[in-house]
Amino acid sequence: MLTFSPATAADIPAVVALVNSAYRGESSRQGWTTEADLLDGSRTDADDLHSILAAPGATLLLARTAAGELLGSVYLKHQAPDLYLGMLTVVPTQQGRGLGKQLLAAAEAHARSLGCTSILMTVISVRHELLAWYERHGFARTGETASFPADPRFGQPRQPLELLVLRKELAE
Repeated sequence: MLTFSPATAADIPAVVALVNSAYRGESSRQGWTTEADLLDGSRTDADDLHSILAAPGATLLLARTAAGELLGSVYLKHQAPDLYLGMLTVVPTQQGRGLGKQLLAAAEAHARSLGCTSILMTVISVRHELLAWYERHGFARTGETASFPADPRFGQPRQPLELLVLRKELAE
């Protein structure tokens, strides 16, 4: 049984370690969400997460076991009428067990509590398995693209990358 709660400043070191272990480096290869072949460097840092926590309408939702072990997180930002979802993360050794689906459900509940009508997100265009996973969970490609951030805090691309915008309409 997972519990979901917003992150605080005290959680930042654990969340930085979690996110970077799931997206980059050798540890990320234990799961299926690795970006290690696409980007060098880290996925996030403490300054980025402090900025996220300080931004109006933004939260980092954490998923913990009953014993308090951090297993996942997701960045959510209210951008009425939408909720932006990013950096959905599950411990690499726990991936494929439904934890990401539970984080998505918690994000949807958060969106509804804010009166949002849809959830928006971006995914790297060459992440075909991840795009398919989100599409199986109700997200659809909008046809919009965005440039990959030219900020070294998010990693150094090994090839040109672009982001696809996805949207999930929330039922009333």
